[in-house]
Order: sequence, then C-alpha cells, then structure tokens
Amino acid sequence: MKSINIKDYKSYMGKLIDVRPKYEYIKKNIPGSINIPYDDLIFNHHKYLNKNESYYLICSGGVKSRKATNILSVYGYDVTNVIK
Repeated sequence: MKSINIKDYKSYMGKLIDVRPKYEYIKKNIPGSINIPYDDLIFNHHKYLNKNESYYLICSGGVKSRKATNILSVYGYDVTNVIK
C-alpha cells in the first residue's frame, strides 16, 4: 500500500478524497478535498473513480482511508493513503 504524509501532498498529484462521513467533513476539512464517505466510495467506486487517474485518500485517524486504499488498489485503482 502506498502512503504519503499530508505535508508531501500537492494538488497536481491527483484528487484528495476525504472518506469521513459528511457531518465530520463539514465540521473541518482540507481545502480542495472532496468528500466521498467510505461506504459510498467502496460500494460505488465505479461512479467516482477512473482507473487512469490517481487518488489520495484521507480521514481523521487514518483507519478508514487505509482500508479504502487497500480495497481500491485490489480493484486496480491508483490510490495512496494520506497520513496527517
């Protein structure tokens, strides 16, 4: 599994997806990130992701983004876990 520190993330690298629930995302988020809650992303990845693009996944504690990164990489997506 690929991972980087949030300090090393640059927007040109790919989309930053916050996998927290919407209510958590609304309270505090990283400007420029998009919110796709974990369950929605995992079960509907084909709606949101393209296998020709890179994605960076983040959450508050790192557990859900790490799980999502593992699952989506098995599906063939270029995903990286972002650690705060």
